[in-house]
Amino acid sequence: MNIRLRRDHGSVLAGILIISFALGFMLAAYLSMVSAQHQSVTRSQVWNTCIPVMEGGVEEALAHLYQTKGTNLVSNGWNATNIGCFKWRTVGDGSALIVISNGTMPVIYATAHLRAPLRDTIIRRSVRVETRKDGLFTKGMVAKGQITFNGNNIVVDSFDSADPSYSSNGLYVVSRRKDNGDVATNSGLVNSLASGNANVFGHVSTGPGGTVGIGPGGAIGDLAWQASGSVGIQPGYFNDDMNVSFPEVTLPFGGGFTPGNATGYQYVISSDGDYRITSLTGSLLIKSNVQARLIVDSDINLTGNDKVIIQPGGSLNLYMAGAVAKIGGNGVINQGGNATNFFYWGTTTNTSLAINGNGSFTGVIYAPNASFQMNGGGSSSIEDVTGASVSKTVQMNGSFNFHYDENLGRLDLNRGFIVTSWTEI
Repeated sequence: MNIRLRRDHGSVLAGILIISFALGFMLAAYLSMVSAQHQSVTRSQVWNTCIPVMEGGVEEALAHLYQTKGTNLVSNGWNATNIGCFKWRTVGDGSALIVISNGTMPVIYATAHLRAPLRDTIIRRSVRVETRKDGLFTKGMVAKGQITFNGNNIVVDSFDSADPSYSSNGLYVVSRRKDNGDVATNSGLVNSLASGNANVFGHVSTGPGGTVGIGPGGAIGDLAWQASGSVGIQPGYFNDDMNVSFPEVTLPFGGGFTPGNATGYQYVISSDGDYRITSLTGSLLIKSNVQARLIVDSDINLTGNDKVIIQPGGSLNLYMAGAVAKIGGNGVINQGGNATNFFYWGTTTNTSLAINGNGSFTGVIYAPNASFQMNGGGSSSIEDVTGASVSKTVQMNGSFNFHYDENLGRLDLNRGFIVTSWTEI
C-alpha cells in the first residue's frame, strides 16, 4: 500500500514549530524581565538600606565627638588621616567608612558599603554632615519640665557682657538690652510654659506637642513688636521642636581642703584650689583674684545675713551634692558683676533650689534634677536675676527681671555636638 503525506501536514508542523519558538522567546523575555525587575527591586532595597548604615556611621562619629569633646580624635580605635581621623564600622550586613575632620565645627563623612544583589559589585552612598557644639547656655532659661511665671512685672530679656554696645562695662542696663532672652522646655504638655502676663523679649520653645499659656497682658516677641503695644505671641517666636539632653553633673574631684575662717565669716577661701565642706550656712568669702571649686556635701541654707561674697577678680564653681539649697535675698554677692564668676552645679541628688527674698543674683545655674524657685519681689520691689539657668522645672513668684547674658553661649561648655546640615554627596 502506498502512503503519501499530505502537503498540509508539513504546514501544520511548521506552524507548531513557529508558535513554539515564539512562545519560548516570549517566555525567555518574560523571565529575563522578571529577573531584571527582581534585581532592580533588590538593588533599590540595598540602595535604601545604605541610609541606616550611613546614619549608624554618623551616630558613631557623634558619640566619639561627645566622648572626646572634639579633641584627641585619634583614640578609641580611630586612626589618623590627613584631615582628622577615620574608622571602619560594621553596621548590619554592610560597613561604613567614617571620617571626622579637625576643627571647632567638625565635619563628618560617612560612606555606606553594601554588596549589590547577584553581582560581585559594591553599592556606595556617602553623606557630608556639618556639626557644631550644642552649648549648655545658648538660651536664657531652660527646663526639662514645666515653667511657670506667677506674679506681676515679670520681664525676660538679654544683653551681652562682652559687647559694649549691649552692656555698660559688662553690666546690664535697660537702655542697651536685647531680645534674645529665649525660654525653653522639653515638656510636650499643654501649658508646658505658663508665661502669664510676663514680657518675654525672645523666643519660646516647648517639646513636640507642647503649648504656651499666656495671659491677656502677656507678650512674647522682639523689642520693636512689644514697643508697639502688641500682646500675645509674635509670629515666628514659638516652636515646639525642643528636644535636648541634660548631662548629669559629676563631682570634679575627690577630697578637697577645708576653707579657713575669719571674723564675720564662717568660711574664707584665700587661695586657688579645691575645697569641700559638709554644709553651707553662715557666710563664705572668696577673696579677690581667687579661683576656687567647692563641694557642699549636704544642704545649703543662706538666710538673714548669711551670704556668699565673691570679691572682684574671684570666681567660684560650687558643686551641690546635697538635696536642698536655699539662698536668701542677696545671698550671693558677685562683686565683679559678671555671671561667669559664679557657677552653681547641682548633682543628681540636688532636687531643690530656691532664691528667696528681695535682692539680686548674678551667676549661672545648672541643676537638671532640681526644681528651681524664685520667690520674692512684690509689685513695687523687683528682683534681678542675671545670667542663665538650666533646671528640672522653674517657678517664678513675684516681680522679676531675668537678664540672660548672651556671652554665656560662647563658653566652651556643651552637651556634645549637634547636626547643622546633612548633604548626600
